[in-house]
Amino acid sequence: MTVEHIDPPELAPPVLGIYHHIAIGRGSAVVAIAGQIAVDAEGELVGEGDHAAQAEQAFQNLKVALEAAGCGPAGLLKYTVHVVGHRPELVGPIFAAGRRVFGADWPRTASTFLGVEALGAPEWLIEIDAFAVIP
Repeated sequence: MTVEHIDPPELAPPVLGIYHHIAIGRGSAVVAIAGQIAVDAEGELVGEGDHAAQAEQAFQNLKVALEAAGCGPAGLLKYTVHVVGHRPELVGPIFAAGRRVFGADWPRTASTFLGVEALGAPEWLIEIDAFAVIP
């Protein structure tokens, strides 16, 4: 295994069971993945104005980046989801989009979900960056 996950019993259980409190990288190389946005392989924005659609494309791009690095979702050490205009009702649809992309390979690991004022372009609503390890 390249990433060891720990949820100490002294901490409250992870919210919604979608992450772990601690992820320890046991691989031989660390990978930093730049923020992935809702732009497809042709450079076109996917899901203008739609947080869930943009999240699905950003998670798809993250999955492609993990595979290109040679580690896949099991090697994901930590990821951060940046959300423009965050409100509580967006949490469910954003993580549902990620689960559609990863399916049974959902990377339950250390994560952060942040509401932000803006991203690099005004039409971008979601950006996901990550650290992974290669076995």
